[in-house]
Amino acid sequence: MERSETRYARSGDVSIAYQVVGEGPFDLVYVPGWVSNVELMWDEPDYAAFLERLASFSRLIIFDKRGTGLSDPVPLEQRMDDVRAVMDAVGSDRAALLGHSEGGNMCVLFSATYPDRTTALVLVGCYAKRIRSDDYPWAPTVEDRAREIEQTEATWGSPEAFRELAPSKANDEAFERWVGRYLRQSASPKAAAALLRMNTQIDVREVLPAIRVPTILIYRTDDADVHVDEGRYIAERIPGARFVEVPGADHSMWTGDATAILDEIEEFLTGVRRGPEPDRVLATVLFTDVVGSTELATRLGDRAWRDLLGRHHAAVRRELERWRGREVDTAGDGFLATFDGPARAIRCAVAAVDAVRGFGMDIRAGVHTGEVEVSNGDLRGIAVHIGSRVAGLAGPGEVLVSRTVADLVAGSGIVLAERGEHELKGVSGTWLVCAVESV
Repeated sequence: MERSETRYARSGDVSIAYQVVGEGPFDLVYVPGWVSNVELMWDEPDYAAFLERLASFSRLIIFDKRGTGLSDPVPLEQRMDDVRAVMDAVGSDRAALLGHSEGGNMCVLFSATYPDRTTALVLVGCYAKRIRSDDYPWAPTVEDRAREIEQTEATWGSPEAFRELAPSKANDEAFERWVGRYLRQSASPKAAAALLRMNTQIDVREVLPAIRVPTILIYRTDDADVHVDEGRYIAERIPGARFVEVPGADHSMWTGDATAILDEIEEFLTGVRRGPEPDRVLATVLFTDVVGSTELATRLGDRAWRDLLGRHHAAVRRELERWRGREVDTAGDGFLATFDGPARAIRCAVAAVDAVRGFGMDIRAGVHTGEVEVSNGDLRGIAVHIGSRVAGLAGPGEVLVSRTVADLVAGSGIVLAERGEHELKGVSGTWLVCAVESV
């Protein structure tokens, strides 16, 4: 996905850095936690993938809160209004809000203050207050918080500051190098400590019942920074809120099993949960088809045709097993199979042609190698269409292959003859097709 140019919105006398990514049907404002840098986010592969997924179903608006990243360092208590300023700058009248960690507090305040500009609220790993009390036992004590602030300022820019937030990235040297750069360019040691002191004073508990927009809260079971029970506490106090617990220990929502969180966000905002992303692999596809099957079935009658078709299926499957092919689908009288090499696919096709000829029937076959999508056992992609179209060009007892396959089997002893350039329906350009003469 093409990266957005960083622009600035004016919020009073302050400049707020923001980016807009994607062209989805609704606006989604992402408010990061603690510190951020809208440009360096894209340098970490998992973070970039997370943002790209959000932008795949929305117009994603990202910004650096006051005092962080590329935005001006100013009094931190005014930052809630920055959401409105950025929305105004990009022409967004209404938007869904996604708040992570401390960013969730800003989203809580904004949605309660501007319900007419908030379509939905998504909170991930958010807390209601940051100092422990009898009625909020999950937050750090005053002493623990003071030690954390002191240690953060002393070690700022080192991987130590982030290790507890992303345990799944332990021993990932590239990630730790990025973390150091990200933290240093998101805030100075003093600014980072000041942000923590400000966050220590946050308490949005009284605001929660005033939220009147659809809300979902997503928390990881073993998050070491924000306890999952904090999420339940918040959800119980927001009218109609939905609470979702997902496995994991990372506080940073883009590391660990980020897909589980993204699936919940997308379904909540769009009403659709997409399935797992298909695997893309290089494979050789083989299509076979019985020539003149309708006429043959009519001549033989239903019972004899079923018997013949059963013998055909058994013969083709024997050859698939012999040549290490994987049957993907059997539609009527045809087969779709995959192989890990084109030479085996060709030899399997030729053997299958010879095997069924003894039954008084002819099949034709097409072979192509390319990148395919594999999802839940199904095969998809342009390579599958090409293989099917190549098979459709073959005559009785003929095995045709694409130019790609011809190039890959050079030197294998398989003899091919060119059959000219052909237009394949649904596929751009013309394709050289070759016939197998001997194996």
